[in-house]
Amino acid sequence: MQHPVYLVDGARTPFLKARGKPGPFTPVDLAVQCGRPLLMRQPIPRDAYDLVILGCVNVVQDEMNPARVAALRLGMGNDQVAFTVQINCGSGMQSIDTGYRYIRDGSHDLIFAGGTEALSHAPLVFRQEAVEWFGNLARAKGPVAKAKAAAATRPAYFSPVIGLERGLTDPITELNMGQTAEVLAHRFSIDRKTADAYAVDSHQRLDRAQEEGRLDNEVLPAFDRDGHVYGKDDGVRPDSSLDKLAKLAPAFEKPYGKVTAGNSSQISDGASWVILASEAAVEKHDLAPIARIVDSEWTALDPAIMGLGPVMSSTPLVIRNGLSCNDIDLWELNEAFAAQVLACLAAWQDAEFCNDVLGLGTPFGMIDRDRLNVDGGAISLGHPVGTSGNRIVLHLANSLRRQGKTRGIATECIGGGQGGAMLLEAVQ
Repeated sequence: MQHPVYLVDGARTPFLKARGKPGPFTPVDLAVQCGRPLLMRQPIPRDAYDLVILGCVNVVQDEMNPARVAALRLGMGNDQVAFTVQINCGSGMQSIDTGYRYIRDGSHDLIFAGGTEALSHAPLVFRQEAVEWFGNLARAKGPVAKAKAAAATRPAYFSPVIGLERGLTDPITELNMGQTAEVLAHRFSIDRKTADAYAVDSHQRLDRAQEEGRLDNEVLPAFDRDGHVYGKDDGVRPDSSLDKLAKLAPAFEKPYGKVTAGNSSQISDGASWVILASEAAVEKHDLAPIARIVDSEWTALDPAIMGLGPVMSSTPLVIRNGLSCNDIDLWELNEAFAAQVLACLAAWQDAEFCNDVLGLGTPFGMIDRDRLNVDGGAISLGHPVGTSGNRIVLHLANSLRRQGKTRGIATECIGGGQGGAMLLEAVQ
């Protein structure tokens, strides 16, 4: 027997753009900043939760198992079981999906599921030769041996590598994530101007959402130790334009590449949580859910075309539930790169691709922009990788309720060649 699973509430921090130095918050700091007020605004005792699950990719050394550290700092009790999940860009959605399956199968009633990431705190890493030199120096016995080991040093040993840069390079294909987007741009003939236009639209949508207060209940302010308040996503550029973006050089494939810093997701810090509940928990605590999680799907593909992960995961999800493209009222498709999003849209309309790869007799269908990322996405607000999957599920639930729509899919590509998708139904 499968039990219904409800998304009761959720909140996130503002996404703060990384600016060349560690930001004001660690991953756990971020999780606590939005977790505490979220827990306070629901009539659920903090010791009533069965489990805490938190997605995080770049765990800092002082916060091993950030789910447990966050749970303790949130006052959820010493006996609160908490664990961290990691599936690259899908980590925040994986936390929801894991909780969803526990509740669906009847073993749990209340789960706190989130995602957090502070990419500005990604470590600097010594080169392997430098690590070996430090090891030789540490093992040297006596002043002569130590002097000999020290003399073997090279200046390059003290030039660290940015850990994030290595983390965003696939070890199998040796392509970085931007290069995989270039592969898709070539395959589906996505031109630079179209990609830039998509990026401008993303910024304009987020700016409108902020100005009209559509994110006020979802985005909670964060306060640093010096009393500074961070009230909204700070990477949005409402004055972005095609002329400005056209001046940017290709970031990954010079001189003719389509992917630039302007039409890519931003490197940022942020956290997001949702509260998942069974029907019994909804009744017991008199909760008011905003959505029901209907189904989910994970899939894998060639890492060189990892950006098609949404296509590969969402399509079987839709078909398995007896639906069509037009039955999905809203889509949240994580904007890793403009070219990547546009390639997904093109793939769903490509008869040959849909037949040969998806096994469909006809194209899946067209997703018009009125249904897609209605308030912008990672290009304008940022992509803290462990968090984004959680954010898009939360925002989809809120958007369905606000617009009076019924069904939505949140989906994302995942570095390493995977994809995730989740089907929601609004509870009006």
